Amino acid sequence: MIKNIARILGVLVTVASLSLADSAPEASAQDTKKMVQNNFVETAQKGIKLSGYVDAGYSYNFTGASAGTSDVTGRLGSDTAAKGDFNLYAVKLALEKALTSENKAQAGFRTDVMIGEDAYYLANRTYEASENNEQQNSNYLFLEQAYVAIRAPVGNGWDFKVGKFVSILGYEVMERPANMNTTFGLLFNKMPLWYVGVLSSYKFDDYLDAKLGVVNGSNSDNNTTTGLDGDGCAVLAALNVTAPGGNANWSNNFQYSSNSDNNSSTPNYTIGGVSIPGGSLNTNPNPSLNFNNGEAYTFIYNSWGNWAPKFADDKLLLAFNTLLTTIGGGGEYQRLLVKFDSNCTEYGVGAYAKYQFNDWFSLSSRGEYLGITTNGNSFDFWEYTLTAGFNVIDNLLIRAEYRLDWGNNSVNNLDTSSGQTIGNASTSAGPAHYAGAEVVYSF
Repeated sequence: MIKNIARILGVLVTVASLSLADSAPEASAQDTKKMVQNNFVETAQKGIKLSGYVDAGYSYNFTGASAGTSDVTGRLGSDTAAKGDFNLYAVKLALEKALTSENKAQAGFRTDVMIGEDAYYLANRTYEASENNEQQNSNYLFLEQAYVAIRAPVGNGWDFKVGKFVSILGYEVMERPANMNTTFGLLFNKMPLWYVGVLSSYKFDDYLDAKLGVVNGSNSDNNTTTGLDGDGCAVLAALNVTAPGGNANWSNNFQYSSNSDNNSSTPNYTIGGVSIPGGSLNTNPNPSLNFNNGEAYTFIYNSWGNWAPKFADDKLLLAFNTLLTTIGGGGEYQRLLVKFDSNCTEYGVGAYAKYQFNDWFSLSSRGEYLGITTNGNSFDFWEYTLTAGFNVIDNLLIRAEYRLDWGNNSVNNLDTSSGQTIGNASTSAGPAHYAGAEVVYSF
């Protein structure tokens, strides 16, 4: 084992594009597909490949309390630290023995590990208002995926993943460099991130493929029972259509959970010296699920698509992303010591555009809307992001970004000087300005 590791570290490779794990949903953005081609390290054991990247940068939020955080609704925690912050977003390592293209009985595996500030928030969907600057942790370890891959020679080949794997929902993925923009979008922060269970996939032809799976609740290692200590059982389904010529995709993704998704790995937090049990309702930005009686349910529908017009000679990529989530039934959650019914509806849409001016410069934009209706109240959130990308050296990506967020109480300037996780807070509808830069080296 030690000799193998030494051999891996001793191999040098030359690659011509950004390395990203294929933990993204199949048929993700076409520019992402181009970036992953032939980018890996061959290990001493034939067929096993090591790939990954190092992603670091600097972010500045123009809002924030002097002793706390600038909590902006809809941003991942590592994107919302008050004022300026140097970031080690992630060190990503992926070890894989992929299935071959042959339609025969075969097996493989994949393991993805992420270390860095993103890892903390991707592993723990924390209650947003408890986030503060002290939670930025570049040493955090997140096991993103670990599954066994199996192919049964049935029809065109029926594939299975057994273990932990990333969500089938959403246009954006957990690897920042794979997305058009550096920061994660509003809809990304409403999507499930990973599951533990079984996922099957089947490709009918060059134009149509489907997925079907059974898992624990989203972002949870809990058992499949209902109630506070279990997240029920979730059923996944997806249908993806690829246009002739391969320059467009349309993906439809579904998830139904027999309970309100509850990530009970979230630690407890305090309000005014009172300890509140952990566990966040992953599909809702605010509440903490504490009184679930096992009669709730969660339904999620996500549709996304992309199109690279042939008249633009592969320089232009257009995409959309939509979300509809309903949470209902007998479950309850607690928000600031007050119990509410868990009935909630979330709906949103995002539009993306990227233009590759030449081999080394691109410009990407994203605009999103997210609406939330719960307990007779409605909330609206918006964001716009503009990102410039520079591929000036092989394997090296540099990006600069500006982002603007606004909406109902979208900005929460929290003062944690009292020693409480949540102290005095002032809220506003924004706008919340963000500027940042990112440097990524892939292998």
